[in-house]
Amino acid sequence: MSRRKRAQKREILPDPKYHDKMIAKFINKMMVCGKKSLAERKFYKTLELIEKKANDDPVRIFKKAVENVKPKIEVKSRRIGGANYQVPIEVRPDRQQTLAFRWIVNFARKRNEKTIEEKLAAELLSAYKNEGSSVKKREEVWRMAESNKAFAHFRF
Repeated sequence: MSRRKRAQKREILPDPKYHDKMIAKFINKMMVCGKKSLAERKFYKTLELIEKKANDDPVRIFKKAVENVKPKIEVKSRRIGGANYQVPIEVRPDRQQTLAFRWIVNFARKRNEKTIEEKLAAELLSAYKNEGSSVKKREEVWRMAESNKAFAHFRF
């Protein structure tokens, strides 16, 4: 973290097919070893699979799935008087989106389907229905924050 200035936010260009910045950010999160065109191809194939399975607008399903995974509150470790406390804090909107993307991609990679397109489609559909590993993770983080509500006065 810089002590001088705050890091500037980079402006992200919208994705070429749907002209949506949220999709472009998700593709960037999916990307491995800087292979963006490969990540784009796999994401668009995922949206086609979602459209076949759900018979609905895949972009709307994607956005609703991300919305269902976004955490509202999380815990942060604070060291006070020689003891570490898990202090619950509200999550900023940009961090909510980042965490949701991270959880969806990581849990999709751990699934048992054959290709990454199938794994991601299944994870997004389960998140859309408010079930699946990424939604469980959000609920787990929320439960952790609820159980540590007593330390909320350490927030600063």
